[in-house]
This record gives sequence, C-alpha cells and structure tokens, in this order.
Amino acid sequence: MNKLKKIGVSALAGSLVAISANAADWSISGGTGFAVNATNEGNLASSWYQFDSVVISGSGQTENGINVNVMYELDGGSNGDSSYDDRMMSFGTDELGTVEYWGHGGSSVLGAWDDVTPKAYEEVWDIGSQDGADGSVEAADSRINGGSGNHLINYKSPVVSGAQFLASYSTGTAQDHYTDYGVKYSPEMVEGLTLYYAAGTTTSTTVDTDETTMAVTYAYGPVTVGYSESESDQGSSTDDDESESWSIAYAITDDLTVSYGERDYDHNTSDATSSGALTQKDSGFGISYTMGGVTLAGSMNEHDNVAGSTATTHDIESYEFGVSFAF
Repeated sequence: MNKLKKIGVSALAGSLVAISANAADWSISGGTGFAVNATNEGNLASSWYQFDSVVISGSGQTENGINVNVMYELDGGSNGDSSYDDRMMSFGTDELGTVEYWGHGGSSVLGAWDDVTPKAYEEVWDIGSQDGADGSVEAADSRINGGSGNHLINYKSPVVSGAQFLASYSTGTAQDHYTDYGVKYSPEMVEGLTLYYAAGTTTSTTVDTDETTMAVTYAYGPVTVGYSESESDQGSSTDDDESESWSIAYAITDDLTVSYGERDYDHNTSDATSSGALTQKDSGFGISYTMGGVTLAGSMNEHDNVAGSTATTHDIESYEFGVSFAF
C-alpha cells in the first residue's frame, strides 16, 4: 500500500517522548475492496462482503541505538463493525535481532509458514466460513498452523549468510501456553531458493500437541514453485494429522499472475477407513491482475472428502473473486 502522508516529529513531539528525542517517521496507508464468494457452490448462495484496512505505523530510534516500531490496523469486519485488527510493537538492534509483541492478531513462526507455497490469490484449501449450520461443511479449511492470536511474542534474529532463526511464545484462555521455533535459509550460492523448518508445542491441561512443518520454494525468472509437509501429533492420543501441498505460480507479466496448487490433508491418520477418516484433497487455480493501485483477483477450488468424510455433501467446489484498491 502506498503511503498517504508522513508526519515529522515536531507534529507529534508529545507522543514520541517515550520513544526518542531523535526524528521518527509515521505513515498511514489504506485499502478497501469487495468480493463475492461461494463456500459450497451449487448448494449455498453466493455472498458479498466488503473489506477495509487503515494501517498507522511509526518507527524511531532511541538515543542508545534501539530501533522501535509500532503498528495499528483499523479493519472493518464483514459484519460492518470497525475495530482493531492487527496491533504490534517491536524493538531491537541490527546486531541482536528484533522482539515483537502482538497485542492482537499475531502469527507464530509455524503459523506464518503453514502454507508458503506460491499463489496468485487464496490458498487451495481456503473455503471461507464453514459452520455446518446452513448445509455447508465443517472443518473444511483444517490446517496445521501452530498457535496464533493475541499476546504473542516473536523473536527474529539477524540474517547471517542467508540463515535466520525465529521463535514464538504465547499464552491464552484456549491453551496454557504455546512455544515454537523455526529456521529460514536462503543459500547465497543458489539464488531464488528458500528452505523453511518450524516446530511447535501446545501445552494444555488435557493433552500436549506437537507440530512440525517443512517447506521449500524456488523462484526462477517468472516461475515460482513450492512444496511443504506438516504433521500434528497429540501426546497420549492416536489422533494425528498430516498434510502435503505443492503449487506453481507464473508471472505472465509484471501485472498478471496465475497459479495452480494441490493439497492432501490426512485427518487422524491412525483411524480406520471405516470411520470416515480419509484424505481431504484440495486443488485450485488462482489469478491476479494489478494496475496501479487496483487489483482484480480470484480463486476457483475443488475439495473432496472434506473433514475426512465420504459423504457426497463433503465433495464441494468454492470460489471467490474480488477487487481491491490500495492508497
């Protein structure tokens, strides 16, 4: 998004005293748009929604050389409410790395890497809101994505010879605590190649869950390909999940990109086939076209055995098309 304006420290001197006596930069960016989607094409009617976002961010440096950043996002929800979405502050140095505190809307290392395969628009497993109350299918967009949400602390190390270490920690009402770590490596000798590995543990009063994900992406000219594998293992339980996905994206021009991808998600790999715990298969196409600050984009996906069920109602198609404006 393009910056609307930049405010000097003299205009906000009172509010910046806690950060630094040095100059600080503030910026405001925004975007809006609307989309139409169907989470179960053929059985459910299409729905329209509007999305809006205003991001206020500031950056400065203390007198002893600590970089401080803050970000607030005002995001209108699909029901028309306006409230905070993401809210984050960070501090650190180039030599020691950066610590982030997400008061709202944070993603852990594993959560941010739950699907790094390239896409022109939405992921192939993204079917929208599925609550089962109106004939739709529950658990449609199941994924192995660690812990995310409010009151999340992230650490990001400096990049050394293409390698970066990351870690996360969070607490919340839904879990006692969550921790994870990850390594991202872009070898300097192979331009365009990036490797990912992350592992996390959710500790609760009932059962602990260990999750891992590994992925690789490679960009060569206008083509980017990606592959990832993830696994979720519940301690003292046989309820384990696995997923495998790949995709390819092609930038036809600087403005036009298309993609195709597939994913297999095994719900409860230890369960018998007779219980309906089968592999959910997702596939889909995506396209996006950007001209100036306007983006037209869409996805068309197919999903078989959603939530590991053989019922015919669990073989569905979904789509979403939207237009957005950045300013």
